[in-house]
Amino acid sequence: MTTNIAAVPADSGAHALFGPVQIRDLQLRNRLVVSPMATYSAVDGHATDWHVQHIGKLAAGGAGLVFVEQSSVNLQGRITHGCLGIWDDAHVPGLARLTQVIRDLGAASAIQIAHSGRKGSSQRPWEGGAALGDADLAARGEGPWEICAPSPIAFDEGWPTPTGMSRGAIDQVVEDYRAAFIRARDAGFDVCELHCAHGYLMHSFLSPLGNQRSDEYGGSRQNRMRVPLRTAAIMREVWPDDLPCFVRISSVDGLGVGWQLEDSIAFARELKAIGIDVVDCSSGGFKLPAENNLVARTPGFQLPFSEAIRKETGIATMGVGLIRTGEFALSALEQGQCDLVAIGRELLWNPNWVSQVAVEMIGAQGWASWPDQYGWWLKRRWFQQGS
Repeated sequence: MTTNIAAVPADSGAHALFGPVQIRDLQLRNRLVVSPMATYSAVDGHATDWHVQHIGKLAAGGAGLVFVEQSSVNLQGRITHGCLGIWDDAHVPGLARLTQVIRDLGAASAIQIAHSGRKGSSQRPWEGGAALGDADLAARGEGPWEICAPSPIAFDEGWPTPTGMSRGAIDQVVEDYRAAFIRARDAGFDVCELHCAHGYLMHSFLSPLGNQRSDEYGGSRQNRMRVPLRTAAIMREVWPDDLPCFVRISSVDGLGVGWQLEDSIAFARELKAIGIDVVDCSSGGFKLPAENNLVARTPGFQLPFSEAIRKETGIATMGVGLIRTGEFALSALEQGQCDLVAIGRELLWNPNWVSQVAVEMIGAQGWASWPDQYGWWLKRRWFQQGS
């Protein structure tokens, strides 16, 4: 099946941002997406009431597609003890509750499937974000576990050295992903995304900074792409043909080091060939010397990556990175920098951002983005105040 996602014409007007868009047979009510944002609040991998209110709040805010945070393919693949899991059939009912909440609020649902690799066994960010140790076990009963990676290279000073994966371990993880994709399908998600970014396992296979293997999974770029492409192909194989598959990538590791934009373009071509519909373009994830760090983060700083990948390969892309205004999001679409716009922390600050921007940009018609329970009251205040 060919992906059907129409480009936004230049100077198309705000309705292009808020009008429906189709990807395969899935229609989204607009081109704004809630990014997957880890909240590290699961219990033994299970979604809790926290996740229901968090996801419900974001879905009620008007976005077309709502991502549930990255979910781990196995116990070892968690980042923290609080990560959502999808390694057990028992996780499916909790995730199905989230898809139902999203659907009831008029949005489509998505999930990001991940393995932490050498960045696993860590504290939650607000607990320090460092590798787990004896102090964490004493304080919270959350001790460290053994981690794995393509090569035995520690994430940073003070972090444990991961076990270099054998061929058998690689095969097992790939099968863990297969089972996770099937569980995601059973939970009712509309979109599945494979996480190949931010220094986690799949990104570590791609980048020469994390992959120093000498077998068929290391060395050349084609070899380093082998495991992520194999896993992405399984996702496409088990996911319903009428529904989309995304892959999130780190478009570059940094300035002049490791995985670079030309590598991402080559990877995106391969992803397109196996039927992936959208490449979600982020960046970074490895600890780098200061001179190799990306430029200071400014609004839309990653859009040049999504634009280049889109133009060079013809695959649809999702842009992300400090996009804070509707005008900026619309401009990115009209300039051909991306096909979808993902919003993250701005929605934590204001969960109704999408609906608010709809009213600001298209006037009275924008109230259709609001749930009646809110919009009925707020619309009247808006008219009373002369908009």
